[in-house]
Order: sequence, then C-alpha cells, then structure tokens
Amino acid sequence: MFVIELLYKAELSEIDANMRAHMAFLKKYYAAGRFLVSGRKVPRDGGVILAIGGDRAEIEAIVREDPFVARGLADFRVIEFRESQKADSIDALLGAR
Repeated sequence: MFVIELLYKAELSEIDANMRAHMAFLKKYYAAGRFLVSGRKVPRDGGVILAIGGDRAEIEAIVREDPFVARGLADFRVIEFRESQKADSIDALLGAR
C-alpha cells in the first residue's frame, strides 16, 4: 500500500486550469483498482492519494502520468507501508465522510 503526496509548485490558478485532466487521471486509476481514496490537503498546497500496487516503481510510474506532475505543476512523494491493521467497518467509515 502507498501514500502518494502531491506538492504543488504552481499557483492555484494554474492548478485549477489543469484540474479536469487531473480528475480524468484519477478516474482512470480508480477504475483500474489502483486508487482507494484521494483528496486535497488542508491547507491547499497539494493532495494525497492512498493507492495499492505491485511495487514502488509501478506507483511512481503511475504518478508521473498525473498531468500535475507531467506538466511540472507538482512534485510528488511516495510512502510505502505494509497494512497491518484496519477498522472492521472501514467501508462504512469512508462512506460516512
């Protein structure tokens, strides 16, 4: 499992102008079963994606496809971790937000 942190390097107006392409990227990898949860950071200086994949190299390759990254609008950091515990009601907890 991986935490992907996007770190904006551009003004929010430029981020917003590229949001449609970024959302299409997210949709593609939700449909592929790679992304589990995503959202904006608070304050809005980037975003976070919780992802699953075969290995770090695969996840990094996916992130490089993100228009924010590919267009030089954001840097990224990938944190790999081994899931060892989870809430029994994780689906219900995520749905309640």
